[in-house]
Amino acid sequence: MSKVRVLAGTRKGAFILTSDGKRKKWEVSGPHFAGWELYHLKGSPADPNRIYASQTSGWFGQIIQRSDDGGKTWHQPGTPPGQEPAPGPPKAVSNKFVYDAAAAPLTTHQWYDGTQHPWEFKRVWHLEPSLTDPNTVYAGVEDAAIFRSTDGGENWHELPGLRGHGTGPKWQPGAGGMCLHTIILDPSNPDRIYIAISAAGAFRTDDGGKSWKPINKGLYSKYIPNPTAEIGHCVHHIAMNPSRPGVLFMQKHWDVMRSDDGGDQWKEISGNLPTDFGFVIDVHSHEPETIYVIPIKSDGEHYVMDAKLRVYRSRTGGNEWEPLTKGLPQDNCYVNVLRDAMAVDTLDKCGIYFGTTGGQVYCSADAGDSWNPIVHDLPAVLSVEVQTLA
Repeated sequence: MSKVRVLAGTRKGAFILTSDGKRKKWEVSGPHFAGWELYHLKGSPADPNRIYASQTSGWFGQIIQRSDDGGKTWHQPGTPPGQEPAPGPPKAVSNKFVYDAAAAPLTTHQWYDGTQHPWEFKRVWHLEPSLTDPNTVYAGVEDAAIFRSTDGGENWHELPGLRGHGTGPKWQPGAGGMCLHTIILDPSNPDRIYIAISAAGAFRTDDGGKSWKPINKGLYSKYIPNPTAEIGHCVHHIAMNPSRPGVLFMQKHWDVMRSDDGGDQWKEISGNLPTDFGFVIDVHSHEPETIYVIPIKSDGEHYVMDAKLRVYRSRTGGNEWEPLTKGLPQDNCYVNVLRDAMAVDTLDKCGIYFGTTGGQVYCSADAGDSWNPIVHDLPAVLSVEVQTLA
């Protein structure tokens, strides 16, 4: 029977939750890296034992961790095994993520208030392992840039064509910073990658990262000087079903959107949602027209509507939405679900998973019809990813 491994990154460590294909009883391992923020963990599609993790601290800096045995043990790439440094003042760990100033000059950002800000490496928001090579992994960082490692995280090199597009000095930070938080690899075209930046918008490369184009046509953001500008939109997350790599779904800072042409044009599909503000969006693994969002009250009040935790599902690719509440708290609930905190498995009955800022991780083994908490009372959950294991 297949197994499922859920990787949860939290404010105070990482947790690994494992179950069989029934997804009823769960074993909990953790916290790994207790006390550290784990922005994101993700397993390699090419090697079920390989997991990458982004470990960060305001005191000690940014570290990439790697496991080669499914999370039982961890190794800090770039350091001889068994000789990882103890926590202490950072040795500028970020020197593995050096912006390519020669290819894309580190010009300052001209923010809306007229102030100038230098480009600065702060943290890794998202890790995206290659679909075919366990040693190749991409990293989205703050301040917004994309890096790639081809040696299992030992060394990182910027793909400078993104910042070299020329719009970089106009990119703005969202409330959480100027982060590159979404990376999607096209399974049908190894040279095509989608990324999203808060608050600059979505971009696509068709040549493996040498050059990039903004893909924000059809987006409307009333809070920026030009609501239909080429860049400047606060995209919260993008999702794709691998069987239809040209169809994308977006949760934006207000508005749920869809593109049927690889991001060249977007249309709104918010439909009958009670609010179209939120952070997370995902797609059923077998039904590419079935999508999930978790609306929250507003950009000023980051908790669920009416103090009720409801996942909304559309089986029609958008516009028509139904609330899913069975097993979820419907009274006095004030949690949020962050942009990387939802995932799906690939079992015959697709499982849907999400984590909350209240420390719960929920699982639905029936595509959202009913929900059960895998675990309660973790630190605030920052990310949830799933590995389906043979």
